Amino acid sequence: MMAVPFDQMEGQIWFNGEFVAWADAKIHVLTHGLHYASAVFEGERAYGGRIFKLTEHSRRLHRSAEILGFEIPYSVEELDAASVELLKRQGFSEAYVRPIAWRGSESMGVSAQQNRINVAIAIWQWGSYFNPAEKLKGIRLDIAEYRRPDPRTAPCESKAAGLYMICTISKHAAEAKGYADAMMLDYRGQVAEATGANIFFVKDGVIHTPTPDCFLNGITRQTVIELAKRRGYQVVERAIMPEELSGFSECFLTGSAAEVTPVSEIGPYRFTPGKICETLMNDYMREVHPFAAAAE
Repeated sequence: MMAVPFDQMEGQIWFNGEFVAWADAKIHVLTHGLHYASAVFEGERAYGGRIFKLTEHSRRLHRSAEILGFEIPYSVEELDAASVELLKRQGFSEAYVRPIAWRGSESMGVSAQQNRINVAIAIWQWGSYFNPAEKLKGIRLDIAEYRRPDPRTAPCESKAAGLYMICTISKHAAEAKGYADAMMLDYRGQVAEATGANIFFVKDGVIHTPTPDCFLNGITRQTVIELAKRRGYQVVERAIMPEELSGFSECFLTGSAAEVTPVSEIGPYRFTPGKICETLMNDYMREVHPFAAAAE
């Protein structure tokens, strides 16, 4: 946990096209996005002064907004440029980047089609998403009570703020039991993902991962699949039932915040971080650090 509350940090935030003082990036309590979750966001990381796959994230932010029925008033190129400039202004080399877009406070009610679409980008220093000591030996996951919803009931292809409500509930419940996070099933009872990261398993040298048909096909997920294939590993995307977990030897999570994180336990199931997990952890860090390959 950070020692300084987020609203008391120093620096600048890009807010509706302008760089403003961190403390001045405020919204009204009657903002539609706060009451009705009409907000979309991204999570990105900067390594060595470069934001990894920045354009892909900016494009996905646009797509998420489109799915929620609104248009971001800044182009992908403008968002990219603002993020790059803000990273320089913050003076960080390694950092976390959070763009967000939301409906404003011009009217209150379920319908808010005329409300302004606000956009902001904040950048701060954020270390490992999980406890570093736990991460090295593999984190422990609970099995969440709530499930990822049917695509017919929620806009699952959007990185929408409202979809993370059950993630927060599930992660808090897991932490209360001493776990680092929780694995969520989907509405069919199949393995889906963790509360903020995609999940992979290993069996007999083959990598298995759930088909992302009711949760985000993460940008980090796609990167790790590409890295695995470069190594010659077979990657199978398929429906995975929870009872299959006893047959997997390795397990790991992927995400912009989580990066590549080994898992040692999911409820009653046990895994041993092994060669494939270690290889992909190292390959991912080489991929994201802009000068790593040149230094080798």
